[in-house]
Amino acid sequence: MNPIKYIDLHKNAILETYHDLHSLAEPSWGEEKTSKYIRNRLVEAGFHVKTFQAHYGLIAELKGELETVVAVRADMDALVQEVEGVVRANHSCGHDAHSTMVLFTALALATSGIKPKHTIRFIFQPAEEKGEGALQMMEDGALENVISLFGIHVRPKSEVPFLHASPVIIHGSAETIRGTFKGRQAHASRPQDGINAIEMATLLVMKLKAIKIETDTPFSIKMTQLQTENEASNVIPETATFTLDVRAQTNEVMELLNETVTYIFSEIIDETKGTMTWSMEEFVPAAVLHEGATEIVARAIADILGAKNVVPKCISNGGEDFHFYTNRYPNIAATMIGLGCDLNFGLHHPQMNFNLDALHYGSKILVQSVLIALEEGTTSI
Repeated sequence: MNPIKYIDLHKNAILETYHDLHSLAEPSWGEEKTSKYIRNRLVEAGFHVKTFQAHYGLIAELKGELETVVAVRADMDALVQEVEGVVRANHSCGHDAHSTMVLFTALALATSGIKPKHTIRFIFQPAEEKGEGALQMMEDGALENVISLFGIHVRPKSEVPFLHASPVIIHGSAETIRGTFKGRQAHASRPQDGINAIEMATLLVMKLKAIKIETDTPFSIKMTQLQTENEASNVIPETATFTLDVRAQTNEVMELLNETVTYIFSEIIDETKGTMTWSMEEFVPAAVLHEGATEIVARAIADILGAKNVVPKCISNGGEDFHFYTNRYPNIAATMIGLGCDLNFGLHHPQMNFNLDALHYGSKILVQSVLIALEEGTTSI
């Protein structure tokens, strides 16, 4: 069966699968039921599915004539957040949608009888929300022999309209810095005898606001958490923990921000005579546009939705661990598709919702992208 026709004939099944995965929302590294559900569907379709003892990621393949691989990637985990007063795993970033579309891309191609020149690989990864899943999948060989790699992400309607799609999402780089200020306790009536950890934090906020970098590239760095364990109101607090959210649209500006904030930390230590410890965590690199991969997906979108519904670029200030793949393997023709879906409230909002009809044409865009990549091989990448 033609794989595009397969998607058309299984529109209701796509919706049912999405609702199943939505109800199975699980946190990063805890995607047990989600992984089992996807694995069972793939095995039923005749796939050999590779699993891992250390995590719930999956790899399934349709063997081709060559060892070279055209790959499609989905993320499986949900965000943990407060929803109507209850903290729980919640699919407010669309990973249930991404897994649904990649699963049906696999099913459509498996039932088509296609004998591909290149092997087709389907990667279902854990822990995207932690910025760790792509790194783990690469350690487990997910990108061995890969020449093309496609991902997909639902987008807010302010970025990509409904019934439109973009062949590339230009995500920025993102990072979390966590640290601890250590001052010296004293009675509040004698502040000169102590070193106030909250005042150290205040000094950091002021210095962050004063950062100036000679660039037109958007960036931000701000304190998002500050906590002290001091229970007494008349004691100068000795310890405070903090979190910084750091973002830049390019990897180069992110490097500059890291250098700048490290220098600021040393200034605070010198000026206050306190001490600090910190770590840079949850880093994801910025996207780097690959023209060959972008051209393939632009053609696929035009084939499915019409040329007038291709949005050339989707610019996002958010981060995405998909770009670890291309950061480590820059020669791979890789891109992430931005899917217009009439998304409301915004990504990571607990009430995020979108028009589920996008699952239908998003799946077809993925199928068509793979078919074009298989047909063209390495000639355009």
